[in-house]
Amino acid sequence: MPAAVNTEGPLGLLAGLGNLPVQVAQAAQDRGQGVYVLRVKGFVEPALADFPGKEIGLAEVGGMLKAFRRAGCTMLCFAGRVNRPDFSSLKPDLKGMSLLPKVISAARGGDDALLRVVVGAFEAEGFRVIGVEEASGSLVAPIGKISGSEPDEAQMADLRKAARIAGEIGRLDIGQGAIVCDGLVLCVEAQEGTDAMLRRCATLDARLRGTGQARRGVLVKRPKPIQDRRIDLPTIGLNTLEGVSEAGLAGIGVEAGGALLVDRDRLVERARELGLFVFGFPGDWS
Repeated sequence: MPAAVNTEGPLGLLAGLGNLPVQVAQAAQDRGQGVYVLRVKGFVEPALADFPGKEIGLAEVGGMLKAFRRAGCTMLCFAGRVNRPDFSSLKPDLKGMSLLPKVISAARGGDDALLRVVVGAFEAEGFRVIGVEEASGSLVAPIGKISGSEPDEAQMADLRKAARIAGEIGRLDIGQGAIVCDGLVLCVEAQEGTDAMLRRCATLDARLRGTGQARRGVLVKRPKPIQDRRIDLPTIGLNTLEGVSEAGLAGIGVEAGGALLVDRDRLVERARELGLFVFGFPGDWS
């Protein structure tokens, strides 16, 4: 039987790189719940040093469980970027060692299968794992215009097609994003991630995409239909905006309620500066 966890206490945050875990930690402190942050070694966001917690190895699962219990955590949240590891280089503790065969087996089935095993391991120990949207609801993308102008008819057609493509590759556990311009699919996201996909798009012939002077095409990000929405929701941040701008695209579409907007006020302001739109589309687009 797993050891019982307390029914009250700070939010336990297993954190990787980026501003997302910083915002989740700050939100927990602001509402008076408090937070205890385990920063994954090799993926430590410097700003998280301002919050209670410590660094820990990715495979030290027993150490994670013990640290969260000692801190009095009941609820856990996973946030931030952690790259898929080289399993042969991991240094698991005893609990991590017992979990490793199941993790390696699940990893062959894709990222979402792997993440479900990790979440299940914490839930089996009595913790409740919550999504970033529950830990900090202000980050969730709303429906409709978020920044910039309303998409015109051609842009809306590109948004719908890109949303359909993103849904299909998500169903196959490939990625969460797609770029479409004038009905032509320019790029889809796989293991390289959104920023690398946008850099790839920027190398395409300008006749296929827009330019800074005449923007065309859209990026869409949406959750994979198969995924547990408590983990790995699509995220749009300032880097995404800069990549979209460099690729000459006109804007970004995200699934309302299914994507996170990091540093939202600055995001909206920067989108206006760059002449980009950000639009939240309904989840039933297919």
